[in-house]
Amino acid sequence: MDSYKISWKKSAQKELYKIRKEYIPKIIEAVEELSSNPLPTEVKKLTGSERTYRLRVGNYRVIYELIEEKLIIHIVRIRHRREVYR
Repeated sequence: MDSYKISWKKSAQKELYKIRKEYIPKIIEAVEELSSNPLPTEVKKLTGSERTYRLRVGNYRVIYELIEEKLIIHIVRIRHRREVYR
């Protein structure tokens, strides 16, 4: 299986650095692991979208789009679980 390329939306990068510092390395590690396995067992597909998924990392959620035909994972949003779906 080929490796997926990770791309970040600029707003998602800004959200990442607003998160508490102890969570940032965990989130980055979880996102990097997606390049080899874009759909691990803990990932859930979001309803109402064909290619948007949610990854849990502690109390934070990483929302990403999986573009299989181009082998790209596009990180869209990173927020606390209370705020992510608004």
